[in-house]
Amino acid sequence: MRKVRVDLGERSYGIAIDAGSIGDVGNALKKFGFSRTLALVSNPTVYRLYGRLVSKSIKAAGFDLSEILIPDGEKYKSLVSSAHIYGELLRLRLDRRSAVVALGGGVIGDIAGFVASTYMRGIDFIQVPTTLLAQVDSSVGGKTGVNHELGKNMIGTFWQPRLVWIDVDTLSTLPSRELRAGLAEVIKYGIIHDERLFHFLGANRDKVLGLDRRALTHIIRRSCEIKAEVVSRDERESGLRAILNYGHTVGHAIETATGYRKFLHGEAVAIGMCQEALIGREMGLITDEEASRIRRLIESYGLPAAMPKGLDLRRLLEAMQLDKKTVSGRLRFVLPLRIGEVRIEKKVSDLLLKKLFTPTGRLR
Repeated sequence: MRKVRVDLGERSYGIAIDAGSIGDVGNALKKFGFSRTLALVSNPTVYRLYGRLVSKSIKAAGFDLSEILIPDGEKYKSLVSSAHIYGELLRLRLDRRSAVVALGGGVIGDIAGFVASTYMRGIDFIQVPTTLLAQVDSSVGGKTGVNHELGKNMIGTFWQPRLVWIDVDTLSTLPSRELRAGLAEVIKYGIIHDERLFHFLGANRDKVLGLDRRALTHIIRRSCEIKAEVVSRDERESGLRAILNYGHTVGHAIETATGYRKFLHGEAVAIGMCQEALIGREMGLITDEEASRIRRLIESYGLPAAMPKGLDLRRLLEAMQLDKKTVSGRLRFVLPLRIGEVRIEKKVSDLLLKKLFTPTGRLR
């Protein structure tokens, strides 16, 4: 088992990475001193695959566990779904020493963490991510939240999990499209912090897409190490942590402007990374060849790179202005300087953005 530590003083926690370990999570919970009553939050799709195995493991460890299922999909990461979960936790009489176990992808982890952070002013939660995107990104770092029709993740908290339990074998049941979407976040880590990871992804594309255990374990572990390092140095995104938003300024706006229905999160981020690389190129921050390398790797994994046709430019820019990364009315972009290094840029002209968002996704 590979282990990565997120060092945050008394809020520190471990990330356990292994293959075939999802049925052992119950034993891992014994050391935390939780009360007997726990709740598992999942969706029907994931629960059919892994819910009974996880529930059996937790109950065998001596806990009374109840399951709460919400429908699958980004549109259900909402205050309405949160209210339903609150009601179930109250009905089940979870107390302040109880914990919530999040079993699923980023939607489940985000909403379960948000509910846990606000129920009785905060109870513990455990992340058991079953998608690649959740394993390398959303389950680590303590960002929780729900969506609003005007913006993605605009309502949320910082609330660190007590444990992240990753079983790479869960990726064998992940649809190909979702696997590729998760790889967008892995590519992001290579661009912002680790050129060797970027090279590894290019050289081992077939192994990664073929679900080779060693290749998957390597990219998941390295992604978690990078995020753990950044979060340990800047938990609440006052500075350094903002680099993790590379591709997200444009990506979140695309998700919002398309009603969270057309693109998976990773697909929107992939487009965002390509477009933000083009912004950097036009500003003279990155060479055309480096920007092209980013686009080629993204496209090699079957991810979109160009802006979608028919997107309402006005609505897209409005969504960007509502983004959490906007400060005093000015957008902040994370722009690449080279593969492995980025910087936060506050001076991107509106004219450049309007030129960028053409139907072909190429600056004229």
